[in-house]
Amino acid sequence: MSDKILQIENLTVSFDGFKAINNLNFSLDTGELRVVIGPNGAGKTTFLDIITGKTQPTIGRVLFKGRDLHGFKEHQIARMGVGRKFQTPRVYLNLTPRENLELCCNRRKNILGAVFGKPTTAERRTVGGLLETIGLIPKADIQAALLAHGEKQRLEIGMLVAQSPDLLLVDEPVAGLTDEETEKVGNLLMALAESHSIVVIEHDMEFVRQIARKVTVLHQGSVLCEGSIDEVQTDPRVIEVYLGHQDDEAA
Repeated sequence: MSDKILQIENLTVSFDGFKAINNLNFSLDTGELRVVIGPNGAGKTTFLDIITGKTQPTIGRVLFKGRDLHGFKEHQIARMGVGRKFQTPRVYLNLTPRENLELCCNRRKNILGAVFGKPTTAERRTVGGLLETIGLIPKADIQAALLAHGEKQRLEIGMLVAQSPDLLLVDEPVAGLTDEETEKVGNLLMALAESHSIVVIEHDMEFVRQIARKVTVLHQGSVLCEGSIDEVQTDPRVIEVYLGHQDDEAA
């Protein structure tokens, strides 16, 4: 079995002639935490879309645990073990954090079963562990609507982990967070990296420095360079196309 959990080979995605992804090659080792950065329009969202099956490649292929994902639908790829967290937290606001996590652990996969059904001993144990991991035990039984933005982000990451994916795709998890919450999310992702393969899309370079082991820089739909955070930040190409334009992007 390959030690690469994810391989993207010679991938191109065209929309009416525009190449959102252009001959992209990328690989991720099993158990690796990788951060992907790049300026607006670099192809980061499309990059996640093609892994999850939301978008099909024009040319090339995506291999997950050695299996070609071409033609599979999003829910099928999710069941194979690919989990995705979007930028905006997607939690059930009228449920508690505990109920949100029980829903994701629940084999019946429906809200009524999670709310009114009785979780198994194994599910209760899993949920309790997840609440501790994401730091929400003190707020486990209040409505998720009452959580702070950063707490909702951590809850959604916990909901993702509850589905037992092998690969976590996390899109800008610290957007709009305080420095304290950013650090908590970073610590959470680093803890999860001990047992999962993770790809994080991010703009916040301080956060990238906190969690990054290896960084991939996308530009115009292709890999511009890869390396440690120090190597990337001092690369003249990155300074020119990305880091030097951060102020413009934030405006």
